[in-house]
Formats: sequence, structure tokens, C-alpha cells
Amino acid sequence: MRRARGPAAVLAAALLLTGCAQSVDPIERLGKKAAEGVRPHTTAPDHRYRAWGLTRPLARPPAHPARPLAERPGAGAPLPVVDRVPTRDPVVFLTYDDGAEQDPRFVDMVRELRLPVTLFLTDSVAAPGYPHFARLRALGAGIGNHTVDHRAPAGLPYAGQRAEICGRQDRLRAALGVRPRLLRPPYGSYDRTTLRAAADCGISALVLWRAALTPGGLTYTRGAHHLRPGDIVLVGPDESKGPALWERTARVLTEAQRRGLTAGSLEDYV
Repeated sequence: MRRARGPAAVLAAALLLTGCAQSVDPIERLGKKAAEGVRPHTTAPDHRYRAWGLTRPLARPPAHPARPLAERPGAGAPLPVVDRVPTRDPVVFLTYDDGAEQDPRFVDMVRELRLPVTLFLTDSVAAPGYPHFARLRALGAGIGNHTVDHRAPAGLPYAGQRAEICGRQDRLRAALGVRPRLLRPPYGSYDRTTLRAAADCGISALVLWRAALTPGGLTYTRGAHHLRPGDIVLVGPDESKGPALWERTARVLTEAQRRGLTAGSLEDYV
């Protein structure tokens, strides 16, 4: 068959090319992977807070938080031990221990609410779930040291405490690329040897808690009766196999909102 020549052929070709250009989405021409970099970033609509059991949106924490308390102490100086932060900012700090619970919806909750959390991970418990914790770390979650084997440190010799703390530092760096500044000693147990061993392992503060969520509800230490600005909250493991981790977190957030508080990043303050 003979090909068309002359102006008519040129016009036909132009129309054909124009038609193709109009029928193909530029995003499709870039390909799926490239499109991900082109599509505008969108955040969840405000009403998504309802899906997480909240009655109103979670307030953003202050943009310029207080100066961190836990600067690297000088030689011989004791490490600070904190269960709350002395701040007037309307924030509490959500912390989680061990690492046994790997609720995928909790990851979604942290992402959609932009929820600042800190995870104190024990190697013997958390090691199988490193991909889960890597996702949380990518969302901004803080990672803390909770020792290798979850032994109560107080009373152990220096060498044993150092092995538990430094060993955890090394494993977290290898698995998640982080060497934590913060240590939560298992059961809140510590002594002077713990402070010395922790300092020698690069820890800058021991973190306890002022309030804890247990299956029976929020309990408080040091005579407190409700959440206050600066409180460090332990959202403890649910041994009764009750509500999922995200549901227990929602309970704390609901109480915080009732007190005019929101969640802040512990690493910004300590």
C-alpha cells in the first residue's frame, strides 16, 4: 500500500500525535515509580481522628519546645533520672516498653495522627519485629534502650549491667541505625552502678514514668491524680489480651485532651 504524501499526510500525522498526547496521562507516561514522586503529598482529612476513637483532632505540640534536659553529662556527673519534664507546654509523652506487641494499626495511627511516641525496646522481645519498628522509626518514633534480656539492673555487678546496656546499644545500631540516648531500666529498677554503666554506654538520661496505663486504667506515681504538663506516660503491655495497642493509646489521648494536653516528642525535651 502506498503511503500518503503532501500536506494532507502532515496534517493527519499531526492530528494523530495530538490525539495520542491528549489520551495519555503525563503521570502514566512517567511510570508508577516516577509518579509517586510527582503526585502532591496529601494528609488525612481532619475527620480521620474519629477513626482512632477521638472526639476532636489532636492538637499539634509547640513548634519550639524547651531546651533538652539531658545534655551529655561531664565526667563523673550523675545521669539525670526523669519521670516528668518541668515544662509549661501542654504536652505529655507517650512511651512503650519491650516490643512484644506489633499492632499494624498502631503504625497507621502514628502515621495519620502524626503521633510522637518513644519505644524502649528489649532485644530478647523485640528482635523478631525489627521491620515493624523500622517503619515506626521512619515515621519519627524515638527508639530507646530497654536492655538485652530485660533483667532488673539494680544489684547486678557493673560488668553485667554494662553488658545489658551496651549490648543493646550495639544491637539497635546494627538493626535500626540508631544508638539511643535514653534508657528505661526494666521494672524501673536502677542503682548507682546502673547510672555509671549507662553513662559509659553513651546514655544521657534514665527515663521512668509518672503515669502508666494498665488494664485497670491510668495509675499515677508520687501522689498524682491526673495527667499534667510534662508527664511521661507508660502505655504498658496488656497481659490480659484485651484492647489493641492503638485502642489503649486512644484512651491515653482522650484523657490528655480532657486535660487540655496533647502528645509531644520526648526526645525534644530530654
